[in-house]
Amino acid sequence: MDHILIVSGRFYDHICDELVRGASEFLNGKASFNVISVPGALEVPSVIRYAIAANSYDGFVALGCVIRGETSHYETVCHESARALSLLTLQFNAAIGNGILTVENEQQALVRANVNDGNKGAGAAAACLRLIELKKQFGLGRRP
Repeated sequence: MDHILIVSGRFYDHICDELVRGASEFLNGKASFNVISVPGALEVPSVIRYAIAANSYDGFVALGCVIRGETSHYETVCHESARALSLLTLQFNAAIGNGILTVENEQQALVRANVNDGNKGAGAAAACLRLIELKKQFGLGRRP
């Protein structure tokens, strides 16, 4: 059974709780998993990199939420978190399902996070498992 690390950027706890719930429910019975929380979306790639170095997980689910505010900080967080996750995938053949929401307002985030609606947590977990399958298909080994 594959072993997954769910990393949750907790800047918006109520939204992240639902994302983690969706990912956890999806993975239950399909893979073992651990959940680690970090302050926000920018810290998620760092923890995934630490876990890659430890070689303890087959794949990763990146969860978090970035809501547009009044400053350009939104753009920085959205772009840099996505860029860092992409680099980890490319540099280390890491199987990462990206479930970091980038939205205009809280209502959009709630719809996307809700396990009975958008369920982006489950979508990120499904992407992670599919990438693990593909890594195995290409002979890239069990862990990054």
